[in-house]
Amino acid sequence: MSAADTDKGRRLLDRVLAGVPAGESPLRHVARIPARPASSAEWPDWVPERLVETLRKRGADRPWSHQVTGAELARSGAHVIVATGTASGKSLVYQLPVLAELLAAPKATALYLSPTKALGADQLRGIEELGLKEIRAAGYDGDTPQVERDWVRAHGRWVFTNPDMLHYGVLPAHGRWSRFFRQLRYVVVDECHTYRGVFGSHVALLLRRLRRIARHYGADPVFVLASATVSDPASLARRLTGVECRAVTEDGSPRGARTVAVWEPPLLEEVT
Repeated sequence: MSAADTDKGRRLLDRVLAGVPAGESPLRHVARIPARPASSAEWPDWVPERLVETLRKRGADRPWSHQVTGAELARSGAHVIVATGTASGKSLVYQLPVLAELLAAPKATALYLSPTKALGADQLRGIEELGLKEIRAAGYDGDTPQVERDWVRAHGRWVFTNPDMLHYGVLPAHGRWSRFFRQLRYVVVDECHTYRGVFGSHVALLLRRLRRIARHYGADPVFVLASATVSDPASLARRLTGVECRAVTEDGSPRGARTVAVWEPPLLEEVT
């Protein structure tokens, strides 16, 4: 951390504590976290040049090291969970192997699961903006009109949905989704740290049903999970999916210096 960053954090704390009587400071601990430089890597040679050029035009000149590490693991057939910081580009970890596979194999399919429809719609919009029409990415949730649902079942290759819709609208009618399940190569589980408690148990059973049905149709998809930073991401992924997962936790994205202060607010007298 530079001297300027240190001085800025110290000045901010001094300003906040101005006027606090001596001995009454609520500040209990201060940690100064230095800036982290970017660690980039080359694009994997299995990523189509067309996709690389598209990503470069969108500002991704070179991927971060953790993005390549996770993508390479998924490409090799390993189940992966990437648990790096906010805004570290976790989406590219699954986008690279999924898009490369869908571009190389015209019949291949993939499934994306998110805990909310809003997140799924946002990720779908990002894929659509790449302009790769043959991917045929499509949303499938409770708001999808019946005509569009029929089209997704018949033609969709990367389906964006949520656990509830998978439970109610896909797995019980798996016979109508046989085309999709036969060629299922990847299952992406985004924001997987949100699946806790009773709902987490439900999703864990749901993913086991999904794996069983995929095997029934001759497929064995690779699971790629994205999570916030947690203490043991590999264990979380294993409990959720029922398969051993490799954890990617070394964050290669840049980060500015930070000053973290632990603050203990005063006790308030109870008003009777």
